Formats: sequence, structure tokens, C-alpha cells
Amino acid sequence: MNPSVVQRAFGGFRNESDREKFVHRLSMLNDSVLWIPAFMVKGGEKHVEWVNALILKNKLKVRTAYPSLRLIHAVRGYWLTNKVPIKRPSTGLLMYTLATRFCDEIHLYGFWPFPKDLNGKAVKYHYYDDLKYRYFSNASPHRMPLEFKTLNVLHNRGALKLTTGKCVKQ
Repeated sequence: MNPSVVQRAFGGFRNESDREKFVHRLSMLNDSVLWIPAFMVKGGEKHVEWVNALILKNKLKVRTAYPSLRLIHAVRGYWLTNKVPIKRPSTGLLMYTLATRFCDEIHLYGFWPFPKDLNGKAVKYHYYDDLKYRYFSNASPHRMPLEFKTLNVLHNRGALKLTTGKCVKQ
């Protein structure tokens, strides 16, 4: 969870309705780990305090994890040494990289670095807001097309399963 989700999708917890909406969302994560890169974003700790308080108050079955900057630097270094010049990995690429250490099989959904899908329908940059980044500009904090190209190469080599269309039950 990017700490900016608290601000953008849940109004910074300004009212009880926003807090209830957030608690409801977290309640669906039963026994999951909520990964919060709180110390990567200025002011992120303030939102984390609220998140922790809501988890405890509502006795939610969610564990929290807070990555250090050292981990982010290690992930960036991993991609740079593999000749993929990504200075600031997206949360998705970060989680994929970590999954390679723990999982025998990795399936990825939702990686699509273009403003429109294969049918021409608009695709949001983040699922939780309406930010308008230009996917191919240096103004974007991430290099989504390069990440996607890298993941697609890994998919073609059988290192992961990248699903870019509708999920089909098998």
C-alpha cells in the first residue's frame, strides 16, 4: 500500500466515513501482509500511524511490513546490474522482485504501461485515483514501459506468467 492511497482514495481519513471505508477494504485482506513503504514518501509516517491505529482498534487480521530504504536500493541495484536501468521501481516490480526469492511460480496481473488497453479502453495509472501521468515521459516517477518490456521478456522465458487480458478461469 502506497501511503498516498490514504490521501487519494480515503480522503486522508478526515471523516468517519472515509475511515470506515478503509477498514472495510482492509477487512477483506484476512491474514494477508499489508506492505507499506511508509518511509519512502514525505509524510508517510503520519498515515501509517492512522493505519496502525485502525487495524488495532478494529482487530483486523492483517499483518504489516515496512520496507527500509536499504531494500529499495538493493532491488534497484539488482535491476541495474542486470542492465535494466530502473531508478525507482514501481510497487509491482518491487513485489515481483521479492516474490522471486520466495515463490516457485509467479503470476502477474494488472501490469499494463499504456493509457489504453487492447480494446482502446482507457486504463488508469493507479487503480485508486485519477492521476494523469504521461506513460512515456520523464515526468512519471516510474519507467512503466521498460518494466513491462522486462516482465514480458521474463514471461517469454517462462520465469513468470504475465496476464495482460481478461482473467480466464481454467
